[in-house]
Amino acid sequence: MDSFGRQEFLQYLAEGCILPTAQQGLEQVWHLLLACLLCRIVCRLGIPVHVKQLSSLAGGLYVLYVFFELHMVWVIILSLLCFLILFLCRKSSSRGVFLSLAILIYMLLGELHIIDPETWHKMRGSQMVVAMKAISLAFDLDRGAVSSFPTMLEFLSYVCFVGTVIFGPWISFTHYRDALDGRKMSVAWFGKVALSFVKSQVCLVVSTCIAPYLFPYFIPIYGDGLPRRWLHAYETAVSFHFSNYFVSYLSETTIVMAGAGFSEHKDHLKWDITVAKPLNIELPRSMVEVVTSWNLPMSRWLKKYVFKSALKLGTFPAILVTYTASALLHGLSFHLGAVLLSLGFITYVEHVLRKRLATIFNACILSKRCPSDCHHQNQKAVWVYGTNLFFSALSIFHLIYLGSLFDLDAEDEKVYMASYTIQKWSELNWASHWVMLGSWVFYWLI
Repeated sequence: MDSFGRQEFLQYLAEGCILPTAQQGLEQVWHLLLACLLCRIVCRLGIPVHVKQLSSLAGGLYVLYVFFELHMVWVIILSLLCFLILFLCRKSSSRGVFLSLAILIYMLLGELHIIDPETWHKMRGSQMVVAMKAISLAFDLDRGAVSSFPTMLEFLSYVCFVGTVIFGPWISFTHYRDALDGRKMSVAWFGKVALSFVKSQVCLVVSTCIAPYLFPYFIPIYGDGLPRRWLHAYETAVSFHFSNYFVSYLSETTIVMAGAGFSEHKDHLKWDITVAKPLNIELPRSMVEVVTSWNLPMSRWLKKYVFKSALKLGTFPAILVTYTASALLHGLSFHLGAVLLSLGFITYVEHVLRKRLATIFNACILSKRCPSDCHHQNQKAVWVYGTNLFFSALSIFHLIYLGSLFDLDAEDEKVYMASYTIQKWSELNWASHWVMLGSWVFYWLI
């Protein structure tokens, strides 16, 4: 590509994609940001708590209508169904289990095309947030973490909280109650909102306008055959990653703007919510780190309410149950289920293999970083860094392979078919699965 062609392309990219994308991104969310700000102002007023709850619910319903119009009724039905189940089981000690089963049935009915598929897929994110909040509240009531049963207004204002009902993230019922107290609108609060919003727009531009053209426009690498397929898979994976970062940073923006997403340390308040850690995903230590860094609140939710509850079945079955729960929450799409279950096997094999190697060599080569007071004999040797670097490269390899399914240019009907997943992974010779199998065999040999 000559320099003139490159300049022409960059100029077209800036005028035809970057600016329109940023403008459209702002146009789509300004209603949501305004509703979050108004809710924040109302919570700062010295008014009864039920009025604050009503404003939170009203704001949530408003933004649901803005994004989904009359289709928002399905989110409302799910919310009312959750409260009804909780109310009917209020004297039971297994509310979490009953509610989880009811939500699972509701989700399956929606996925099995009883509701228009296109409509259902649009609302999947909001449905997932409502489900996670309701299930966490049910388990917290069972465990005594929440002492009093909420009123209907309090419950609905929580699950439809304006700061989280569209893009998330999940927050606990206790943190929602803290948000209604209306913390001071400080410079730190505004700084967190502004920084997260700017990051979200940058990630949107990268996902839409830059990642799909990495090769050969930005990094001039040419070729056909298998190398080209892997390069295209990398483009697809990066575009998908940054679309997730866009949603993650935007959810940070909305939740903080609405007055949640803070922590208190000895009377010192910090607006420090983090939804995703992009650096830990693009340059990971392990696939375990990737999974936890992809969506930190959801990772905590899965660990607290699914993994620990299923741990009595054993570690590996608990991992499979956790990833299955995640797949069901995200929807019954074959490619997503295949990715999540593959992740379950990959992370488990990587974890046990590195744990065995760390024991044999007495070295800091575990999936997670060792604490500062680690007792491993080999901590900073060159071969230790080399081993960790090898597993980092292996994680990037797995990410490219798994992310190749999320091609934004593919038609939705095609993506949701099993044949699409098989075709994509066949083009890459099922490489990640073979590596996982080889790692598992090596683990048993040692």
